[in-house]
Amino acid sequence: MPPAKNSRLLAEERRRKILQIIDKDGQVTITDLAGRFGVSAVTVRADLDALSTNGIILRSHGGAVKREQAPDYPLRLKETLHRSEKIRIGRAAAELVRPGETIILDSGTTTAEIAAHLKELKLNPLTVITHALNIALELADAPGISVIVIGGLLRPVSHSLVGPQAEAMLKDLHADRFFLAVDGFDVQAGPSTPDVLEAQLNGSMARVAKEITVVADSSKLGRQSVSRIGPMKQIDRLITDRRAPAEFTDALRKRGIQVTLV
Repeated sequence: MPPAKNSRLLAEERRRKILQIIDKDGQVTITDLAGRFGVSAVTVRADLDALSTNGIILRSHGGAVKREQAPDYPLRLKETLHRSEKIRIGRAAAELVRPGETIILDSGTTTAEIAAHLKELKLNPLTVITHALNIALELADAPGISVIVIGGLLRPVSHSLVGPQAEAMLKDLHADRFFLAVDGFDVQAGPSTPDVLEAQLNGSMARVAKEITVVADSSKLGRQSVSRIGPMKQIDRLITDRRAPAEFTDALRKRGIQVTLV
């Protein structure tokens, strides 16, 4: 086996064991890990940095801690959570859309509210790109709205289609706006979601859209889910409810991100 490949495999195995330790103990120190694995502190820092970049752990001074993860609830349960906030957020998001635009609606119950309000506003003509079956069905009979459903592997928990096939379809598309629903939104790490394929597809959606608006109720703010979607610099706007922590919204505004409270 070539030395480079052998080194890579050793690093992957060590990082897997580091994750097991963090999952069990909740936190680790660089000194402890260096002693356990017989490697330098520099090597351990590189391991922790790699795991942190992937959104798996949270780096702390001298080590790392277990990242609190947002659960991936079934769609029917999500519909009952923070219902009134989602309705207000959906209305505010829909009012941004102008006739003749092409928009992308991510999967989720908040974006489903956007779809419902778009039907009421009767913005003709309008093109909606989505990978969510519930949103496609919501808009199927809406006059003047053309729906493009990107296909792929079905995620039953979210009723969304993901995977390489969905990402390939997006390469030939373009959108004026992308409304991104998230399970976690952190000032440092940015938006995140429980499923890695969903996160990868969201990243592709962001690349083909002129403007990105995160739609999330305040319970999603300041927490992180498993899979990071993309950097904060991609985000143009956040629409959330008035329970959002002031320190969080202030931090976003300092980064040049518009914040709408409803």
